[in-house]
Amino acid sequence: MSTLPPPGTKLFPDSSLEKKVYGVVESVSEYIPFANDRNRLGFGLYKFMNGEGDSPLILLNSAKIRIKGISIEELAKKIESAIQELKK
Repeated sequence: MSTLPPPGTKLFPDSSLEKKVYGVVESVSEYIPFANDRNRLGFGLYKFMNGEGDSPLILLNSAKIRIKGISIEELAKKIESAIQELKK
């Protein structure tokens, strides 16, 4: 029995909001060691940017993001400042 190759993945354009938000998450990836946690945080931040989600501090607590080497409050401040740069 053989398997089919996986489907191709479409990447977001560099100017899209999704790409920018996930870039913010990757910029703090040293504090979030698990890829699934980073993906969950990216999705939550994307919803926040669209006016549907919670702020980064609430999101870090409610999404149960595992953090290493920094406090939740400090990480939330870093993320909030990066998001403010995106809004400009």
